[in-house]
Amino acid sequence: MSKELTRSPTHQDINFEKAEHHDSNVQRSLWRSIFIIVTCTAAMVVNTANTSSVSISLPTIERDLNITEVQLQWLVSAYSLSSGCLLMFFGRLADIYGRKKAFMIGTLCQVAFSLGSGFAQNAITLIILRAFQGLGAAATIPSALGILAHAFPPSRMRSIAFATFSAGAPVGGAFGMIIGGVLTQISSTHWRSPFYLVAVMSGLTGISGMISFDADVTSTEAVDWIGASLVTVGLVLIVFVLGQGEVASQGWKTPYIIILLIVGIIMVLLFLLWERYLEQVIDDPSRAPSAWTPPPLMRLSLWTRAKGRMAAILVIAFLNWSGFMSWSFWVQLYYQNYLLLTPMQTMLRFIPLFVVGCLCNVFVAMFVGKLPLVIFAVSGTLLTASAAVLFALINPTAMYWAFGFPATVIVVFGADFVYSSGTIFIAKIALPHERSVAGALFQTMTQASDLGIAVGLAVSTLVFNIVVKNESADVDVTVNSTGTNAPHSAQLKGYRSAQWTCASFALMAALLAALSLRGVGIVGDKKVIKHVDSNQAITVGSKSKDG
Repeated sequence: MSKELTRSPTHQDINFEKAEHHDSNVQRSLWRSIFIIVTCTAAMVVNTANTSSVSISLPTIERDLNITEVQLQWLVSAYSLSSGCLLMFFGRLADIYGRKKAFMIGTLCQVAFSLGSGFAQNAITLIILRAFQGLGAAATIPSALGILAHAFPPSRMRSIAFATFSAGAPVGGAFGMIIGGVLTQISSTHWRSPFYLVAVMSGLTGISGMISFDADVTSTEAVDWIGASLVTVGLVLIVFVLGQGEVASQGWKTPYIIILLIVGIIMVLLFLLWERYLEQVIDDPSRAPSAWTPPPLMRLSLWTRAKGRMAAILVIAFLNWSGFMSWSFWVQLYYQNYLLLTPMQTMLRFIPLFVVGCLCNVFVAMFVGKLPLVIFAVSGTLLTASAAVLFALINPTAMYWAFGFPATVIVVFGADFVYSSGTIFIAKIALPHERSVAGALFQTMTQASDLGIAVGLAVSTLVFNIVVKNESADVDVTVNSTGTNAPHSAQLKGYRSAQWTCASFALMAALLAALSLRGVGIVGDKKVIKHVDSNQAITVGSKSKDG
């Protein structure tokens, strides 16, 4: 696979790769390497906990601040919108000006605006501060991916690093839900407490990064401000429409929804055309460099790496994450709105996410250097689909252990198999100077962005609303705007249909993985790395084949 994972580098690529290669050979202690991995993973935990802790606190926030349902939705969406739509831009800035520097700025944003959110006294202020919180995630997550890829050359240690980082997503989601539920219900400050906790965690993460991260490798390249503006505005409009389409006054037929969607798509298309033009200019030695033609924010050829399998893994991750996050959303609503469980009772049912997320990290680290990528991708997507099918067939009178527990266990393996193997694959085929932006692209398609979440929720919500409305009409009930008067039987049918929709996303990903990733081979490595404080290697084994 080694030949098909590479492209002919430009002169600029070679110079930057030499600088990165030289710096990556700097020796460090084993403990310092461990701290690098733990710090980057902690950034992912903070990022996902920032969403899940707020989600489980929404009913309490609604009562305390007396805010509307639409404003309530934006408490979650504002964070994901700003973080997701700025990932590629901040990823590129990290590659140019230094990943450590970008990471530290991101953690400072998280500390400052998390504290501000905890002291907010009204909905508008809280929504604005949540959006600024997202800026911190947009800086830290792609920087963390670039730092890991730079600090650990292809080896067993890199596989462990990325598997651990990947486990930070489900672990952070479960941690945020558990701590958010507990603090919201028992602390004196209720929903404000999780924000204070996130501020403390972000501060500790920043201090650890300052101490453990290697010095930055910077570049003198110019920033593609035009491309950054086009893709940011385009993604913001598209994600806004996906989140707002169902709650707009006339639904998807609302004029401003249609207009903003069209404008958003046009902006993204213009971004792609502009990036293609810049890539042609950079690769043409006869053209003189100009301030108006900087290196592209994202090379479109990045999508064609490994005979197009880069694009395949991005789409697979996008579909699987759409299914996974939609599953989480509907399961939480099912527990609280249908079964009428308290936040604490709901939190207890998600504890397996935390435990299994840690175990999954160990499993992936052990086998990513032994099994081909297609095994992880197909099995992961099928496990995600299976979790959704369990809830699509759920019997409300059955014990938690019959449907809820097994679904919660296998869905973590499904998400982590795809995410961790995908990040290792992308780190392997991305050039050193584009690792943060490549990681940001992967994040944009999956968990740090609202794109995968928005598409999954938009489609599954549309299905849920249609089913509930039709089922209610069959018994002569007209559903109100909030859906609170829908018959119990109609709600159950809606929840089941939403879960079938989640399963369909994952099954499409499984089919694509089986068809497109068969020849990729093993993406993990078993090569040994030695540390300056040990005469023994941290792993045992020979270097794996590229596949």
